Amino acid sequence: MSDDTIRLVTIGRIIRRRWRLLTILAVVGALVGYGTSLLFPPRYTTSASVLLPGAWEERELLTQAEIATSSVVFDRAAATLGWTGVSGSELRDRVSAKAADGNIIKISGTADTPERAQHLSDQVARQFVTFAARLAGDDTDSEASAGPEALRKMVVQTSRRITELADAADPGQTVESVQGRTELEKLRIALQEAIKKLDEADPVTNKSNMVVMGPAARPAGEAPPTRMQLIVAGALLFFLLAVIGHLTAARMSRRLRTEPEIAAALGSALLGTVDVPGDRRAHRPEGSGPRARIRRLLGVDIRWDIPTPRASGDEAGRQIRYRRVCARLRDRLPAPRRLLVVVPEGDEIARRAAGQLVAESKGDPSPSSSSRGYPMLRVVEVSVDRPIVPDRDTESGALVVLSAGSWTAGELAGIAEACADAGHEVVGIVVAGTVRARPARTADRPPDEATPALAVRGHATGGSV
Repeated sequence: MSDDTIRLVTIGRIIRRRWRLLTILAVVGALVGYGTSLLFPPRYTTSASVLLPGAWEERELLTQAEIATSSVVFDRAAATLGWTGVSGSELRDRVSAKAADGNIIKISGTADTPERAQHLSDQVARQFVTFAARLAGDDTDSEASAGPEALRKMVVQTSRRITELADAADPGQTVESVQGRTELEKLRIALQEAIKKLDEADPVTNKSNMVVMGPAARPAGEAPPTRMQLIVAGALLFFLLAVIGHLTAARMSRRLRTEPEIAAALGSALLGTVDVPGDRRAHRPEGSGPRARIRRLLGVDIRWDIPTPRASGDEAGRQIRYRRVCARLRDRLPAPRRLLVVVPEGDEIARRAAGQLVAESKGDPSPSSSSRGYPMLRVVEVSVDRPIVPDRDTESGALVVLSAGSWTAGELAGIAEACADAGHEVVGIVVAGTVRARPARTADRPPDEATPALAVRGHATGGSV
């Protein structure tokens, strides 16, 4: 697992074999999200839009957005609202402004109730328009703002008077009358150009008429993150952390999973691999007490990182593997002798495989002149924490049986050292793995490929029964 790529099938295996633990963690995460929502009261957000007439550049719109969130605007809005304990500096965290498409400044306000959020956005928008108009000089009480408008009116009146004088002039064809009409026309054109230049030189007047586009809408729901969002986020976060924790633990695991690694750790030769019919109890360690019951309740007593057992043949095929292991073990020994079958404590798969090996060794046919009998085997379970192997007595040698992916190199080295301390040579290693056994056929159901006996008999006798 440490060198494998994380695939969807791996995540699916985690969910399938750890669904109880993942469900409990998701519920805990949902409770944490609910508790977090209690610490933060619900908040509501709404926006008021201010239209800026005329042509505006992007940098000018950004400047107006900064003006909308200035301290002057907030102080005036706080004074107008009159909320207890709410000052202009506190409104800075509740109000934001941004430039939208179409020369619109959108002012958003957040409060603990929909009504207060609506009042806040409307009041800040009004104060922004008032302050921006004052900056632009758009004040009806100011004489300076009335000067350009009066000048425009005077120019219009002068242009009309010039037109009247031109019409009243001598319509004759004298040189003086023609020159007079020409000079009046030039003067009128010059005044019109002056009006045009005055408008171009004073664009602030056209841009200062900002308009609040109606009151802000009253929010119908809470602003994110809502209580439900926090609950769902907490459950999802705990679920993902649990899955990531499983993947991280599997990648950091030092358990040996291949036969060459196991053989190198024990310092002996691999005699073969045997199959054990898959069973939930094969991966469930034995134990009692509250801790073991809690582990069974959560489903963490079953290994999740073990691949799904592959399909197996029939019982005869599995027995052939055990017989071949016994034959290789017999060929490695110079003479028949008794051996210890060392099984790590808690390895249920290895314990069942060792029991089958003992049964096969007892069923050895009588040795002939050309072959020797199988060695006599006795199973002993050894703790991997403090391995102790029985001293050499009637048995001389040890056969280690274990399952792949269950033990580290240090634990297996400890078992090998314990065998050496007891005077036993590790003569071989057997790796056990789980398989999915085929369902046994019932006695009243013949195999599919078998031909009924009556049909065969009838065919042989010419069709008579």
